[in-house]
Amino acid sequence: MSRVWLGVGSNIQRERHITAGLEALAGLCGELVLSGVYDSQAIGFAGQPFLNLVVGIDSGLSPGQLYSQLRAIEYAHGRPANAGRFSARQLDIDILTHGQLSGTVEGVELPRPEILENAFVLCPLAQVAGAQLHPVAGRTYAQLWASYDRASQPIARVDFQWRGRWISRAEPGWRAGHPGAAPVPR
Repeated sequence: MSRVWLGVGSNIQRERHITAGLEALAGLCGELVLSGVYDSQAIGFAGQPFLNLVVGIDSGLSPGQLYSQLRAIEYAHGRPANAGRFSARQLDIDILTHGQLSGTVEGVELPRPEILENAFVLCPLAQVAGAQLHPVAGRTYAQLWASYDRASQPIARVDFQWRGRWISRAEPGWRAGHPGAAPVPR
């Protein structure tokens, strides 16, 4: 079994599709480790804002096998088979890391480059795996988030419930990228 970190996002009927994605992941993988849920602008295209979070799972599937399972979940929730990288989507589930694997493994680039590029990936990853080392950068996710230029991509944690409990609570006035924002939100 490997600890796998997944990025989950949606910008079409966001709450509905994030909830459906979490249900599908729980059905596939069992217990989930969940970060807070963050609102962020679309990156790379003009589109509606996204909701994003990071989900930790333990999986015995290889990266290629897991990738296939995740794509099936996306397609079941309306993702077009020909969806471009920078486009609106009902549900997007990306493998961020798979244990300490690095390089292109079974067609999956590990660790996913967006970890170091996007606040909506790095911030929630630092929240749930802050002490873990990035397999290539050799720094912890908390260290990487502490040195990230937050003003370049402001994000805001939002209220979000799943299975009748709060998995994310907005912090009044908290927005990554603004002075005084906590290094790693709770």
